[in-house]
Amino acid sequence: MEKPKPATRAAKALAIAVILVLVLLPFLVIVSTSLASNREVVDNGGWVLWPHHPTVRAYRTILDGGIVTHALGVSIGVTLIGTLFSLACTTGLAYALARPGVVGGRPALLLILFTFLFPPGMIPSYLLVKGMGMLDTYTALIAPVLVNVFNLVVLRGFFQGLPEELYEAARLDGAGDWTVLWRIVLPLSKAALAVVALFYAVGYWNAWFTASIYMESGHWPLQQVLRTYVVGGAQIADTGLSEAHTVSAPQTTQMAVLVMATVPILIVYPFLQKYFTKGVLTGAIKS
Repeated sequence: MEKPKPATRAAKALAIAVILVLVLLPFLVIVSTSLASNREVVDNGGWVLWPHHPTVRAYRTILDGGIVTHALGVSIGVTLIGTLFSLACTTGLAYALARPGVVGGRPALLLILFTFLFPPGMIPSYLLVKGMGMLDTYTALIAPVLVNVFNLVVLRGFFQGLPEELYEAARLDGAGDWTVLWRIVLPLSKAALAVVALFYAVGYWNAWFTASIYMESGHWPLQQVLRTYVVGGAQIADTGLSEAHTVSAPQTTQMAVLVMATVPILIVYPFLQKYFTKGVLTGAIKS
């Protein structure tokens, strides 16, 4: 390959710089506004690029045992428990569908792919959740989306790509299916499992639509509370007060909630980044 010309390298550097500014500038404005005082926000027309007198008053307010604190706990719990159960169910099902000779494996795979191409829709899903008595329970945020077909296909493709000799050697040593899965398949599938876990965690953390359908306001996760703050007219129950007392959320509080809803994923992602490309490409190619 020829060495890139100076003009080409300059154009690439400029493109990267522009993209970096477009990505970081809005986030900087959000963080700066959340740390600014209400007076400074008003003086700057609602947005602050760099606060002259930073304060964490907005974060203290929303974390003072009110509805945002409860919503944050709900989101963390649903994300951790949902990701764990989804990863376990997806891994077991993907392994079963990846092995040849499984009774009913082909029809089951076609049925799963059919649900991916033709989802049931919102009304049938709501009627099913209601019929199973899961309305206004945290199970409604996990059970309907327990297994994602795309993640299942990625893991199945990864398991199929493992050398068949490993399975045969384990069988000769007397290992059963659970032993093969736990001792051989899972240690070799860290990249794919990390990617699938990240996909599930992001999905559970960002889910707000299902909460708006199945949950009452007292049990909302953080993303639904954030939507109420920012999109729904900024009328929210004041932290530390009963839900009957509503006040308009200031701009600093809105941005503080937005930062809290964004930062956890940003913290987790760097630890899984090294697995991300490898896991996605391997699963996609082998499937």
